[in-house]
Amino acid sequence: MDSGFQRHISELVARERSGHTAVVEGSLLYVWGGYMSVADDEVFLPNNEIWVYDLEGDVPPSMSGACGCSLDGHMYIFGGCDDNGQTNMIYCVNLTDGKYTWRRIGQGLGSAPSPRDKLSCWVYKRSLVYFGGYGHKLLTDVDSRNRSFIVDEASWGRAPAPRAAHASATLGHRGYICGGRVMETRTSDVHCLDLDAWTWTEMYIVLNTQSWHTLTAVSDTSLFLFGGLSVDCKPMSDGWLLDVETKLWREVEHPFNNKPRLWHTACQGNDADVIVFGGSCDYILLVDTGHCNDALVFQTQPYPLFRICEDYIAKNVKNYEALRNQLPRLPSKLLTAVQKRMSFYRPSKKQR
Repeated sequence: MDSGFQRHISELVARERSGHTAVVEGSLLYVWGGYMSVADDEVFLPNNEIWVYDLEGDVPPSMSGACGCSLDGHMYIFGGCDDNGQTNMIYCVNLTDGKYTWRRIGQGLGSAPSPRDKLSCWVYKRSLVYFGGYGHKLLTDVDSRNRSFIVDEASWGRAPAPRAAHASATLGHRGYICGGRVMETRTSDVHCLDLDAWTWTEMYIVLNTQSWHTLTAVSDTSLFLFGGLSVDCKPMSDGWLLDVETKLWREVEHPFNNKPRLWHTACQGNDADVIVFGGSCDYILLVDTGHCNDALVFQTQPYPLFRICEDYIAKNVKNYEALRNQLPRLPSKLLTAVQKRMSFYRPSKKQR
């Protein structure tokens, strides 16, 4: 994708803004509109976005290192670390009812996982499966050599070493983990957990040793890895595709080589895009000033013709009168899709 496309795509997330409007209705704050500065231009924020902030409800405490996932239209938050240390509380919020009210989920049957942060999660058959992390357990519950890195003995096969700040993803009935911090070093190993048989398999695939990276499913057989912190504590910006059938890594060319990231998030978007948001571009344990608020969109597969045409029209309609004149002739459903896409490419003028 060209640099102009990437610049516009980066505006599709919640951004800093001025000149916006906000109202409070009940316990919710609604924010719409405004503009932000990009280089020497003032760019209007998308007109079809309303950001909602929950002012009440059983809101989770401010934390980092928590593990979030989506299931049945709800976002679940587990673990994390605040000023008081690690927690094992779990919260959820309905993302589809328009209320966005948090609630804390009380403990049911069985024992709750111990407090931890920098863990990972797989979603499978309406279940949330958590792995690893950094925290504290009773000495009788952990290996005396690994008193903080957590692994729960509930599986068979050769289980991975206890670790934190690793990456994970789900493909079908298998959960994958890659790399992470193990004691005083970082690792590059890849392990697979069969979520039906509950059996571990090490895949013996070698790549860069790293932690604080991300792993995202982009097809039925492929995982995309981006960023992280190298064994010599350098933020990384390379991207790789792993074919889990051939067990081969392939480096992905992309336009963000000058934007290293660690401790960021990555989600699968439309057409197998991977959307990376936030994170740090510095080694945060030494220089904690490089936090980022931009979005990077990685194209991992060729776009379908419809996507290519939609993007071309949206980006170029303002420059071609003939294209503008033909736009109303599009079928209504296609016209709506193109107009929505155009809102992200609409030029703005300086407001004096």
